[in-house]
Amino acid sequence: MGLVFFIWVGVGEIILEKNNLKNKISWKWDKWQSEVLAHEGNVTLRTGRQVGKSTVIAEKAVRFACDNDGVVVMIIAASERQSSLLFEKVRSTIDLREDEFKEKYFAEPATLSKAVLTNGSVIHSVPAGRTGAFIRGYTVDLLIADEAAFISEVVWSSVLPMVAVSRKVRGFGWLFLLSTPFGKGGYYYNTFTDPSFKSWHVNSEFCPRIDRAFLAGEKKRMTKVQYQQEYLGEFCEEWNQLFKTELIKRQMTFIEWSLSMDKLQGAKYFLGVDVARYGGDENAFVICEMVGFSKRERLKIVRCDTTDNVSTVDTIGRIVELDKMFDFKKIFIDDAGVGGAVTDVLEQKLGRKVMGINNASKRLEVQGEEKKKGILKEDLYSNALMLMEQDKIDIISNSALMRSLKSITFEYGENGGKVRIFGAYSHLAEAFVRACWCIKERGLDIFLY
Repeated sequence: MGLVFFIWVGVGEIILEKNNLKNKISWKWDKWQSEVLAHEGNVTLRTGRQVGKSTVIAEKAVRFACDNDGVVVMIIAASERQSSLLFEKVRSTIDLREDEFKEKYFAEPATLSKAVLTNGSVIHSVPAGRTGAFIRGYTVDLLIADEAAFISEVVWSSVLPMVAVSRKVRGFGWLFLLSTPFGKGGYYYNTFTDPSFKSWHVNSEFCPRIDRAFLAGEKKRMTKVQYQQEYLGEFCEEWNQLFKTELIKRQMTFIEWSLSMDKLQGAKYFLGVDVARYGGDENAFVICEMVGFSKRERLKIVRCDTTDNVSTVDTIGRIVELDKMFDFKKIFIDDAGVGGAVTDVLEQKLGRKVMGINNASKRLEVQGEEKKKGILKEDLYSNALMLMEQDKIDIISNSALMRSLKSITFEYGENGGKVRIFGAYSHLAEAFVRACWCIKERGLDIFLY
């Protein structure tokens, strides 16, 4: 059988392609899609999966580019793959629409990232990357951000000024933001209370094109919060999420860091490591920079790395190489399970700077005598949480680390008993809280006040 696919176009039809043969079938936009197409100004959409948000925005972008001569449209996303998918939908919409305005739309063959129309309008597709630095300098009449909830907060500072001139001179400078939600907080989240944006919230359960049985299966497969976010399009967090999304985004204050360019004089470096079980999660490595003196230290998480499906020999070698680069004051390792063997070898290679912390105990030297000092899992996590809440730590903007921190939840035992902290994607968070433990390592000064 030949390939079958559907492309929605904005003239009230669907084009069905099969074996390169085109047939038209009747199509009507959903009510909310018609409203989006009719609106002039800033648009922000939060939707469940597969409701048609990228299709309607692609149509709206094409209408804008065709109706207004010489405008510049830019499509961005956190990754090149995401921005390319929406750009491809825009190109297909132009290819398949009837000649309402012009006999030919493309002034030159479109590339994978740029389309020039016969009326002088240009449509660009670029990944925002981690900073947005490489797309500075454009003047844009329409900026479209796909999966906007996943775009780093620092990027908005780079891209929003691009629409300022068009807004003043041409009356455009519009922003179209579309995304499945990703927790609360941040620029995209705030647009839904911004009066300069017209917002829509679209639930997958009310989309006539999505099978009810499929959604029922997804509801059983996913947690309640996952389903609410992915298919109901809700801004939500687990009520017992330890690190709130807004707090994480607030403390992720920078994008890039280089040891050769950004190292501060007098800075000390610490490494937190979570060692994967055999065939289990990824190995995680989080590097923390400490500056300052006495009680005025400030921490900075400057690097997050992961590896998977590697041997313990590889993990040990990686830690040794990192130590050559950073000369760590302390290396904190989860020495439970496989991590115990890694810790033992590293102690032989690197000496007493290596400290095993397995959520139960740690070794301390007091007046030359080695003793054990109890460390509970909640000690590690409450210390990291306190640093964030008291604004004593800056964290590199890293989507994997954000995902890991967001996954950490807590629950109390019966009758308000022992707190249990856990997460489905915890390995980077485990390395993170160990790196943050460096603030405690002032001899016997155990607690942070």
